[in-house]
Amino acid sequence: MTDDDRPRTDSVRQTYDYIAGHFSKTREYAWPEVETFLDGREARRALDLGCGNGRHSELLAERAERVVGVDLSRGLLAEARERATERSFAVDLVQVDAATLPLVDDVFDLAVYVATLHHLPTRETRRATLDELARVLDADGEALVSVWSTAHQKFDREEGFDTTVEWTLPGGETVPRFYHIYSPEEFREDVAASDLELVDFEVSSGNCYAVVTPE
Repeated sequence: MTDDDRPRTDSVRQTYDYIAGHFSKTREYAWPEVETFLDGREARRALDLGCGNGRHSELLAERAERVVGVDLSRGLLAEARERATERSFAVDLVQVDAATLPLVDDVFDLAVYVATLHHLPTRETRRATLDELARVLDADGEALVSVWSTAHQKFDREEGFDTTVEWTLPGGETVPRFYHIYSPEEFREDVAASDLELVDFEVSSGNCYAVVTPE
């Protein structure tokens, strides 16, 4: 991440710290596509990159001996910690920038990176996080990466673009959230330009999903 990217990334973090409590209440359940990806998979170590409130960390904990959940938002990590305590699953939670993971190489054999990449403010940063994911996956590791895409019925665009989507808090206050809306082809290009290899790809419910492994 460059120095120019830092203020924009900090703004994303501050947004999610601010809305964390209400946001978490609306994110109770795991995505079906994540459940499908994890079905039949087991791991020694698993990573939830951009873990939010821990809903997918909980799924990973059923399949892995150890789970690490990382997120830039301290507020969301607090929600994840509370969820793990209430539901009695084990996850090591770390506040960290996904573009500079303080993790050793080749350590995870399973990972999910869901609904996070599209919040990062520059293409350089987004690609850097994909390279970091490749670095920490072991040679046979697999990950599921998702982004919001132009295939969603909400959008009438064919090329990727930056936008803001408002979050409405109880009481009516609206909070703008940064999104980069990917075209499916652009998402494929960013995966191809990274140190990841595309294994499978689909568009579902307006999101692009890529199953990837290190090159």
